[in-house]
Amino acid sequence: MLEHEGFGIDRKESTRRAVKFRRDDDIIIVIHDDRGWFDARSDAKGDVFALASYLHGIGFAEALAAIGELVAFQPTAATWEKPLHQTQTWASIADRWRHRKRPWRASATWRYLHQCRALPWQVISAAIEADVLREGPYGSMWAKHVDEAGAVIGWEERGPDWRGFSTGGAKALFRFGMNDARRICVTEAAIDALSLAAIEQTRPDTLYVSTGGGWSPLTAQALETLASGEGAWLVAATDNNVQGEVFADRLRQMADLAGCDFSRLRPEAEDWNDELKGRREKGELPYTRTAHQG
Repeated sequence: MLEHEGFGIDRKESTRRAVKFRRDDDIIIVIHDDRGWFDARSDAKGDVFALASYLHGIGFAEALAAIGELVAFQPTAATWEKPLHQTQTWASIADRWRHRKRPWRASATWRYLHQCRALPWQVISAAIEADVLREGPYGSMWAKHVDEAGAVIGWEERGPDWRGFSTGGAKALFRFGMNDARRICVTEAAIDALSLAAIEQTRPDTLYVSTGGGWSPLTAQALETLASGEGAWLVAATDNNVQGEVFADRLRQMADLAGCDFSRLRPEAEDWNDELKGRREKGELPYTRTAHQG
């Protein structure tokens, strides 16, 4: 249905379980093994019949006819290749996390973060010391999501050839910085949270968080708790695109309800990691060779 209507897959922003389709500024996320969808800019969601009704502004009977016309249509198959790795035998998310090594200098994950993602070694070292990163398979990175008690409940997975979230895990928030900070910068990916921290030289008054690209009930609850803190300042540091603006508007409404300060912080590039890479190419990285003091 989406391909027939002129949508294309955004492979950079898709995962095996959540495939992002774009048509100009329209964004539809396909989930549940192609059986469900939702509009990233609104509350619209449902099955394929609801999708046909939504795209064409028609009723159910007309949607049935529109779907029937696609019987002979052959869509392009979307293939996702997750790196093969040894089957885990540990029972819990916490155990799987605990059995993974922290990145170290010259490790594949360190090289990925430093060379491919342009993160300064000071930020990588600080994140490792804070115990929020792990070595994933094939040089990928695991970035920890925690509940409000600080227990690991899942992790973002990013690597040279892979993007996803932990199987069986839950999204809440990735956190880097001071937990009692007044200023809370909300990004859409752990890589972006670390990139913004690098650009700002890890401000001591700031907690850099990532929603992992989602907006789960746990994520909303965690953000509401942070926004309700004394003197809280919620900063929407989401991507510079349509989806980023949708997230920023949700954060603005949340700040209004909590009665806390709010501001919008946009990268000049599409996201903060692209911004960081651009600054590295121009020789504008803020960190020097001196030791990290944050």
